[in-house]
Amino acid sequence: MKSIIITFLSCIMSFSAFAQNDSPYKTSLKADGPIILGSLGLGALGLKMIKNKKSLTSAELAAKSSGDVNGFDRFSAGDFSERADKDSYIPFYASFAAPVVMLLNKNESKKAGQILVLFTESMAITGAMFSLSAGGIDRSRPFVYGTAAPIDKRMDKDSQRSFYAGHTAATATATFFLAKVFQDFNPDSRAKPYVWAGAALVPAAVGYLRLKAGQHFLSDNLLGYALGAGVGILVPQLHKKGSESNFSLSPSVNPDYKGATLVYRLN
Repeated sequence: MKSIIITFLSCIMSFSAFAQNDSPYKTSLKADGPIILGSLGLGALGLKMIKNKKSLTSAELAAKSSGDVNGFDRFSAGDFSERADKDSYIPFYASFAAPVVMLLNKNESKKAGQILVLFTESMAITGAMFSLSAGGIDRSRPFVYGTAAPIDKRMDKDSQRSFYAGHTAATATATFFLAKVFQDFNPDSRAKPYVWAGAALVPAAVGYLRLKAGQHFLSDNLLGYALGAGVGILVPQLHKKGSESNFSLSPSVNPDYKGATLVYRLN
């Protein structure tokens, strides 16, 4: 699998190299390949941690009380909506069409390989950060604190990964990436305010639905939104010509706590 990924990256990097002269970005296999592979590796580690999480026992479930939830998030403790959960996947999956939407524009279509590299890198970093956090931090979802959800769902190990909202984070990365790349390729476009507005609204809708579904607390969604948007904007920004020599971006695991961080380095 690793060799397949490396071959894939080599192909798209080679393709993107032909179109860098008139692009606002600079990408390379040497710089971006390790970040993408490292992020995918950390993401796989996080998924393994999620898989190994433990379910709640009957006694642990009975001991759960909304009073245990911090005051900021307590208003949604016990909420559950299967319909809202299903509906949240509509804008979530739609956001992954971001690269396709961008390639409909003439300026971006000529840099398809390069944009694909940057999008893959952005999503890989977001995936690594989320999976490591969700796998290493136990936080019960809001529906655990009520009786609306089936008891087997409330006890399932999946109910222990409320922190933080991965759907919201991934959607924000995709949409803010689209807006940032559009702005960099089309600095004089009058459509920029509308593109940015759309980028902000779509993950907000996902976050609202995940909150209503009882899948995540408000703080989980706010953090997911902020981290996702940050990655979607920063990855293209740090690849802009003139900035790549000053900054580098990579995910990192901190041994002092359970979770992941983004690391910025001055070169």
